[in-house]
Amino acid sequence: METNTTVRMFGALHTVRKERGQKSTVNVAIPPEGRTGFDLAGDLELPMNKIQGIFINHKAYSLDHLIQPGDQVAFIPTGIPAPIAARGLLVPERNA
Repeated sequence: METNTTVRMFGALHTVRKERGQKSTVNVAIPPEGRTGFDLAGDLELPMNKIQGIFINHKAYSLDHLIQPGDQVAFIPTGIPAPIAARGLLVPERNA
């Protein structure tokens, strides 16, 4: 299966990935039926106790939300103030 989705990790999740010698931005293959944030976090071996939620296409969701192929995904680390996380201010704007 081809990679079709970019996933970003910020804050403590970025640090965990770097300490493991892994990139904090990766491209993954999401199947046509989708994957939950829980499933994807497990695939990436992210520590669940350091994840507050997930941004999908610049909107905040819980980890049980379904990710579709082509979505833009970013894991929200714990400790991010809720108003900031809810507004999606951590996801960089795409250059149009």
